[in-house]
This record gives sequence, C-alpha cells and structure tokens, in this order.
Amino acid sequence: MPLSPNLRGALFMVVAMAGFCLNDAITKYSSQSMNMAQVMLIRGAFASLLVGLLAWQRGALARLASMLQPLVVLRVISEAGATVSFLVALAHLPIANVSAVLQALPLAVTMGAALVFGEAVGWRRWLAIAIGFAGVLIIVRPGFEGFSIYSLSALASVACCAVRDLATKRIPQAIPTLLVSTATALAMTIVGASLLSPMGGWTPMTGNSTALLALAAVLVLIGYQFIIMAMRAGDISFIAPFRYTALIWSILLGLFIFADIPDLPMIVGATIIIGSGLYALYRERVVGRRKIVAESTGPTMVPDGI
Repeated sequence: MPLSPNLRGALFMVVAMAGFCLNDAITKYSSQSMNMAQVMLIRGAFASLLVGLLAWQRGALARLASMLQPLVVLRVISEAGATVSFLVALAHLPIANVSAVLQALPLAVTMGAALVFGEAVGWRRWLAIAIGFAGVLIIVRPGFEGFSIYSLSALASVACCAVRDLATKRIPQAIPTLLVSTATALAMTIVGASLLSPMGGWTPMTGNSTALLALAAVLVLIGYQFIIMAMRAGDISFIAPFRYTALIWSILLGLFIFADIPDLPMIVGATIIIGSGLYALYRERVVGRRKIVAESTGPTMVPDGI
C-alpha cells in the first residue's frame, strides 16, 4: 500500500535528520585526531566542490556578484559564528546534549522575528518560548557542578543560527539558493584555514580520516535533499515535528559510538524544549502563521556551513 504524502514526507524528514546526525557523529569522532579548524577546512573543501558543481550545473553561478549582497554577507558571517561555536561544543560535550540545546532554535527564531520584524506572537507562544529556554537552562546548568563552559558555545551557536535564519528570510528571491549555499561552503573552508594555526596547526591525515570527512560532507548534502523532498511531499504542520527525531538519533549515536549515557537533567530539559516547540508549532497552525517555525529556521536546526 503506497504511503500518503504526509507519511512519505515524515519518512523523508526522519532520513534527513539521520543524515545530519551521522554527519555530527563523524565530525565529533574526527575531532579526536585533529582540531576543529582542520575538520572545517577538509569537510568544507569537499562540500564546496560538491555544492559548487551542482550550482554550476544548474546555472546558479551566473551572478557571482550576488554573493556580496549585504544580507548574504550577514548570513555567511553568522553561519561562520554558528559553525565554529557548534563544532567547539560538539568536540567537548556529548552529542545528545548539543543536539538538545539546538532544538531551541525554532523558539529563538520565533522570538527574533517578533523583536526584529514585528511579527505577531501571542502570549501563549511567548510562554512556550520562555518554557523552552528554561529547558535549555536545565541542560546547561549554569552555576551548578554539571555546568561546562562549552555549553555556552552551544548557546552561542543557537544565537548565531537565529541571526542566520532571520537574514535568510530577507534575502531577495532572485538570488539562487545554490549560490548562497556555495558562498557559505566556501566561507566555512576559508574560516577553517584561517583558524588552523591558532587551533594547533595541521595534523597529518590518513586515508580513512579523509574518507570520513568526505562522507560527512555527502551526508549533509543527502540531508538537505531529503528535507527538501519532505517539505514538498505533504503538510508542513504535520512534517515539521519530525525534526525532533534528530535528538533520538543523537542519543543513539552518542550511546553506541561514544558511550555517552544521557543524564536526568538532559532528558528533562530536552523533553521540555521539544514539548514547548511542538506547542509553538501548534499555535502557529491555529493562527495560520506556519512560516516562522516550520520554514524560517532552516532545514537542519543546526549550522549548515558544512
């Protein structure tokens, strides 16, 4: 029996989240043998090549000057900050903890859209935002024994991602998405190269480590393809909540690859964040304003600067 469009879209979303989380796991594993700047450089080089070839094939590189459009530049800068802070957090924290904090991104973007663009946000969604960030604080545990300074790096990534997504909303439609993706991938490669020396310099790579980072770049691109397919397959309000399966993938990968067992505060905080996010999405459906949470937060809810 063929799947309905909504169930097919949900399946595509689950596959996309698996691709992104596998990329994160490979990146974290690679950080054990090289610094994060080198990871950014190598992974970004592979991604730039793949995305650049795709953009060239589809004619998206015909207007290279559009890369210097102010909102594109702002997006690339905020993406750089998001990627660096995300990778630093990922190298030092359990993958599930970082993923849980990143689940607050839709709430952060909703808040940013209200404050920056004057988007209408009712008291119920403001309450959901406040509760969601309370869940983040439970995971981060500021001032407590379980607190890690790298948790602030994960929070910084959320803030940078919110700026990125708000800027993306205002990029003119005439600028091709593939051109923006190419500019982002190239920028991440350059940032990785510039940070290589301050972060400890070059570490000789084996064929296996190079192949893993190439696989990570491919997994990100697969994730993007499946998330586009998901959004086109069915109703966004039905499909968007399946983004939260990223946390399940992260917990499983952390458990089986890194032997990370989630503690109680992480589980409680993640549950609160997901619950508040789902309620915010429900309220957006009720008031007919789906775009903020469902569409404007970018497909991965993590930095996409591959």
